[in-house]
Amino acid sequence: MARWTMMMAALLAAALPGAAQAQARFQSEQPAPRVDYWQKRAADIGQQLASTPDLRPVRLVFVGDSITDFWHLDANPWLPGRFCGRSVWDESFGGTVPALTALNLGVSGDRIEHVLHRLQPAAEGGAGWLDRSDLQPDVVLVMLGINNSFDAETPADASIGRGIIAVVRRIRERKPQARIMIQSLLPTDDDAKNRAVVQPVNRAMQAFASQMPGVRFIDLYPDFVDSAGRQRRDLFNDGLHPSRDGYRRWRDRLLTVLNPPA
Repeated sequence: MARWTMMMAALLAAALPGAAQAQARFQSEQPAPRVDYWQKRAADIGQQLASTPDLRPVRLVFVGDSITDFWHLDANPWLPGRFCGRSVWDESFGGTVPALTALNLGVSGDRIEHVLHRLQPAAEGGAGWLDRSDLQPDVVLVMLGINNSFDAETPADASIGRGIIAVVRRIRERKPQARIMIQSLLPTDDDAKNRAVVQPVNRAMQAFASQMPGVRFIDLYPDFVDSAGRQRRDLFNDGLHPSRDGYRRWRDRLLTVLNPPA
């Protein structure tokens, strides 16, 4: 048996160059539980909320899906050579300007209903991400809904619009002193979806915000399209997610409306 094992090892080494040297290197040889990115991201946020001793310095809270989440990514792990918004976030929202110190609650892949669960109080069975009494932001910025355009309810624009309104109402209930900024959906690389879903949702949210005290609509859509009204690909890493330049443009637009004191 020992001789047979040695022969197999020799054959493997011959068939796979470097196999002997790589025995302790390959992750594929070690059992590991699967943890999807969004699961780790949600767990990290929960841990941050539980372990941060004082949340009073937080002046801004960002609520959303991967587009919000990826403010916290630098190198894009799925698209080598592409970059997201981390450096831009650190420049403006990472605490160097006290009035802009921000908490990012974005989770990749979240649909509106998932965000509602995260904002639902723990006492009601939710994740309780707004439960901390010392979390009293000046502004809550909302951008979400594009994930509900996939496997969508019909009509998609109505479903997304009503979901965003439900999120806004939950935020108002939990943090009544905060101003709420609904940021428009960004253009996708699908012109038909932009016409049928994205732009109707944006128009509906603009109308809703105009009737709600303390709620403002920020139309980012024009900042991300060319003269023909199509998505500017230089501002995106893919069909949905902004590039570093896209996050910089987004940040610059937000600064014009947040206008922190000098």
